[in-house]
Amino acid sequence: MAQVQRMSRLMVKTLRDDPADAETLNHKLLVRAGYVRRTAAGIWSWLPLGKKVYENIARVVREEMDAIGGQEVLLPALLPKEPYEASGRYDEYGDLLFRLKDRKGAEYLLGPTHEEIFTQVVKDQCSSYKDLPVILYQIQTKYRDEARPRAGVLRGREFQMKDSYSFDTTDEGLAEAYALHRGAYQRIFERLGLDYRIVSAVSGAMGGSASEEFLAPAPAGEDTFADCPACDYAANTEAVTFALAPVDGSAHGPVEELDTPDTPTIETLAEHLGVPASATLKNLLVKVDGEIVAVGVPGDREVDLGKLGEHLAPAEVELVTAEDFEGREDLVRGYVGPQGLDKVRYIADPRVAPGTSWITGANKQDTHAKKVVCGRDFEVDDYLDVVVVEEGDPCPNCGAGLRLDRAIEIGHIFQLGRKYADTFQLDVLGQQGKPVRVTMGSYGIGVSRAVAALAEQTADDKGLCWPKEVAPADVHVVAAGKALQTELALDVAERLGAAGARVLVDDRAGVSPGVKFTDAELIGVPQILVAGRRSAEGIVELKDRRTGEREELTVEEAVTRLTS
Repeated sequence: MAQVQRMSRLMVKTLRDDPADAETLNHKLLVRAGYVRRTAAGIWSWLPLGKKVYENIARVVREEMDAIGGQEVLLPALLPKEPYEASGRYDEYGDLLFRLKDRKGAEYLLGPTHEEIFTQVVKDQCSSYKDLPVILYQIQTKYRDEARPRAGVLRGREFQMKDSYSFDTTDEGLAEAYALHRGAYQRIFERLGLDYRIVSAVSGAMGGSASEEFLAPAPAGEDTFADCPACDYAANTEAVTFALAPVDGSAHGPVEELDTPDTPTIETLAEHLGVPASATLKNLLVKVDGEIVAVGVPGDREVDLGKLGEHLAPAEVELVTAEDFEGREDLVRGYVGPQGLDKVRYIADPRVAPGTSWITGANKQDTHAKKVVCGRDFEVDDYLDVVVVEEGDPCPNCGAGLRLDRAIEIGHIFQLGRKYADTFQLDVLGQQGKPVRVTMGSYGIGVSRAVAALAEQTADDKGLCWPKEVAPADVHVVAAGKALQTELALDVAERLGAAGARVLVDDRAGVSPGVKFTDAELIGVPQILVAGRRSAEGIVELKDRRTGEREELTVEEAVTRLTS
């Protein structure tokens, strides 16, 4: 028998108005409908209705993980710092890491993710190739000290996540585990009713090689992704590439210096010369682990510092300051050009291809140079895709113009390879009697993020509108009147529950029908069953929450319809 939950006994307080600090749809509706409560900035309490939705998502995740052979464990959230120092991530995470000491002065952290600890577990438990492959997973609270927590449960300082890890002795085994997880994630998100895209991604602080994100398109999303209308290409903008295409630069004449007073920016230079910004070369100076590096991009494009940081990780990247120019006669602020930068590493976007000609700084005050040709007048030390991707940029696959959209990251899968196995010397005895280095995969799903993503994607102007798989109940029974209607509502609720349905019944006394109907739409259970004006005849009204379609049925017909 499924549970029948009476609203007269349910701890739920709905609100008519949006919270003053709420900006996103999920934040507004999850609070107004009584699903969550803010405890502190970025820290949320899950109330009874919210906990039901969260657990339904977790159940689907567990079922699909178990189906691919995953074994569930539970590792601590409070962790010693030493494993993260060994991997380098204790410093890489920087201010995002919650750090603390116990009464004896020993240092700990609150886990942001668990690659190091899972590696140690397998090292302790598995000694032979016969013990592998293995897939381990957990659903655990993670912690990151976000500077600006926002968007409700979408971006918090603590959040709930399913993280799993595969351990194999061969690269082929890793590829198989990766494919298993990819398929499981597709089934999970389809069962949850999420609209999602699979996009190429970068690995960042996680390390490893192959990496894909699962994104749920939504205006509240903090990720921007690009997809191609002409082919199946899709990628996070940080992973979009541009092909290096050298051109013939032999026709360009020698470098010419130009008198360009008071033109330290691309905008003032282009206006002064009467040329488009795209004809100029922008040279951004940054510090990489304290060393000054120049980054060249076309003047009409911006450097994506996040993208640059991903390429150069784990090195720390920061912009130069005025003090960094002191004592550097080779660096003239506002007039830097790549020619003559012998003491500075020069990174360029592939658009700055060999043979291309540019107007750029002449490394002299109030002076620029034109016909500065890449490969003739300056060399590029490293080519990296570092520009901010724009709508209409060419698709790396077919060349058609890309589209950009916002999305919520709901899952991420990585082929880590042997990064962590190397750190912790994770070997097993192989078939030939010799040690074999284990290879790993890491796979995450944001369980609490999925709640927010579903709220963003499925809500309408009346409130939440959950898919059946995750809804806190299958049917919301409303007693729209006094004693007779309440008696019928409770009777049909019990009959539905006895037939296996999960039922929420609004039997609150002293609450008007209008308030009950408004709350039913705000709470968002897929089916609303109303005991109203025809209750004396045993007739109820069934309303589909999403479509708004209504139908009058006998109690018997309603029970059959909702439980078949």
